[in-house]
Amino acid sequence: MGELIVLRHGETEWSRDGRHTGLTDVPLTARGEEQARAVASLVAARTIVRAFTSPALRARRTAELAGLGSAEPDPDLWEWDYGGYEGLTSAEIRKERPGFYLWRDGVIPGDASHPGETVEQVGKRVDAVLDRVRPLLAQGDVALVAHGHVLRILTARWLGLGPDCGRLFALGTGTMSTLGTEHGHPVITSWNVAPLQPARRS
Repeated sequence: MGELIVLRHGETEWSRDGRHTGLTDVPLTARGEEQARAVASLVAARTIVRAFTSPALRARRTAELAGLGSAEPDPDLWEWDYGGYEGLTSAEIRKERPGFYLWRDGVIPGDASHPGETVEQVGKRVDAVLDRVRPLLAQGDVALVAHGHVLRILTARWLGLGPDCGRLFALGTGTMSTLGTEHGHPVITSWNVAPLQPARRS
């Protein structure tokens, strides 16, 4: 039985600044590309039989730089659609909605390109991903390259928890985590692992 290799894409300007980045296709920063190259050392140590990526440029570029250039796009791995909160920070949202907490309060509808999703709707998307990849784990490891919130919700669903329990699993950019089983039960085998990166030259 293989493990599910979960990779969050590298840094973007919006992730760096804490902006809700759902369907907006923001590219990696230079640091984000460095993170993706660094995670390749972790990926290379695994026997990965299939790989899937969010269609977003930031995820596809991360997959490429991490050595998963053959990763197949899966639209169910897109990030949570934040609707009217797309591009805003939590601090900006709290000016209009004091005490705002995404996992409890959800999002408001946006424009036609950002209608918004509930956490339960994202949960159904990742359930579909898990239904497709579970049979592949009999052959070896399967890699998923995607986004912070969608991967946190996927992890909750892997563990049999409600999608809102994704709030429990903080996940940094350019990190690798692994989901597996112990005595036939789903577990987290590693979490939020950031590879060592070469020191910057002065």
